[in-house]
Amino acid sequence: MFKKAIYIGAIAVTLAFPATASEESKVWDASDKAKQFVQDTIVIGMLASPYGTGWTKYSQLHEYFDRARANGITGHEMTLAAADQSFETLLEQHYHFRAAMAERPDKYQIVNHTRDIEAAHQHGKTAVLWNSQTATILNGDLKKMAVFKDMGIKSMMLAYNDIFRTGSGQLAAYNGNDIGLTPWGKAVIDELVRFGILLDLSHTGSKTANDAMAYMEETYPSIPFIYTHSVPAGLYKNEPNATARGCYRAIPDDEALRAANSGGYVSPTFTEWMMDGVWPEDISPKQAADMIDYYVKLVGVDHVGLATDDMFSTELVVDFATKNAAMYDDGGYMIDAFNKGATGNGELAKILAAITDDLWERGYTNEDLAKIYGGNKMRVYAQVWEGKPPEQFVAEHPERLRLRQEFRDYFHSR
Repeated sequence: MFKKAIYIGAIAVTLAFPATASEESKVWDASDKAKQFVQDTIVIGMLASPYGTGWTKYSQLHEYFDRARANGITGHEMTLAAADQSFETLLEQHYHFRAAMAERPDKYQIVNHTRDIEAAHQHGKTAVLWNSQTATILNGDLKKMAVFKDMGIKSMMLAYNDIFRTGSGQLAAYNGNDIGLTPWGKAVIDELVRFGILLDLSHTGSKTANDAMAYMEETYPSIPFIYTHSVPAGLYKNEPNATARGCYRAIPDDEALRAANSGGYVSPTFTEWMMDGVWPEDISPKQAADMIDYYVKLVGVDHVGLATDDMFSTELVVDFATKNAAMYDDGGYMIDAFNKGATGNGELAKILAAITDDLWERGYTNEDLAKIYGGNKMRVYAQVWEGKPPEQFVAEHPERLRLRQEFRDYFHSR
C-alpha cells in the first residue's frame, strides 16, 4: 500500500470498577471523508506504555498497531522508561519492544530521520520514535547519551512526578517541593542538545521547567523544546466540576506559550483521568477537540500536536502506582478520578476521524489539521535531529504542503 504524506512546515486502593483503557476504549463514528483524510495524512501520536506497566504480551502490541495502521496512524512516540527507571530497566523494556517487533519486521520502521516517518507512512508501516520519561536511565553517566542517540531515543524528560537529580517533577511541585533545575540537569540538557534529542518538559514541575526553558533560551536560543503530552490547566479550571487545585499533570498557559515561542509544540493528552472526572467515562471527540482548540487559540496552529498517553490497561497502571506509592503521593487524586469513571483513553485509531469531523465544523482547514496531526512535529524533528531551520524544511518539501492527487489515485488503485 502506498500512501501520501500531508503536513505543514500513595495508592494502595482496591478499584471497584472494571479496568478500562486503550484496549477497551470506545470506537467513535465518523464520516468517510474524515476517515480518508486521516489515512492520507501523516499522523504521529504517543503511546506512553512501557513493557510491564502498560502491556505484557507481544500480541497486545500487534493488535494495537494493526488497528492503528488500519485507521491511518503513521507512528507513535513510544515510552521506554518512566519514573526512576535505571539503564538496565531501559534495556529490558527496549528488548521486549524490539522482540515483539522482530516477530513482524515488515510492519515497523525505527525512526532516525524524518524521511523514515515519510517512508513508514507511504508503505503502511508503523513509525517508531522512542521517548524516555526520565533522565535517570543515564545512571549518572552522561556518555550514555550517545548510546541513546544510536538506540533511536528522540526525546527525553528531566523529571517524572518526584524530585530527581535533574530537578522536580509535577507532583513534587504540586506538593510544594520544586527545587528547580540543578547543575546536573543543565549538564543533561547540554548532552541532549549535543546529540539532537528533544527536551520534553511534560511531567516537569513549573520552576524546574521554567529554569530549563530559561537555560535553553540563553544557551541554545535556536533549539526548540516541547511538551509531548500535557493537558491545559487553563481549559480545566473552567470546567464546572473542576477541583480547586486541579490536575497536577496540567501545565499553565505561560509554559505552553514559552514552548511555542521556542519553535516547539505542545500536545494535549486524551487520558481522561487527568481531567479529574469532570469528563467522566470515555473522552469524547468533542472533548479532545476542545483541548486541541484551546491550545491552538493559545499558541497558534503551528505549535500544536497530538498525544493520547495510551495505557493499554488501567489495572497495570494502578498496580505500578501502588508499588511506587512515594512516586504517586497525590492524596488519592488519580484513584478518585478513576472512581468517578475517568478510565478511558482517546486512542487515536478509534477517535481521530471523529475529532476531524468536529474540527472541520469549527472551521479548521485541511492544512491546519495536517500541521496538528504530524506536520508541526515533523518540522521540529527536522530542526533538532537534522539541524534544519524551519524555513529550509518547508522549502525542501513544497510538494507536502498540499494533497496530491497522484497519491490518492495510486492509493485507490491498490
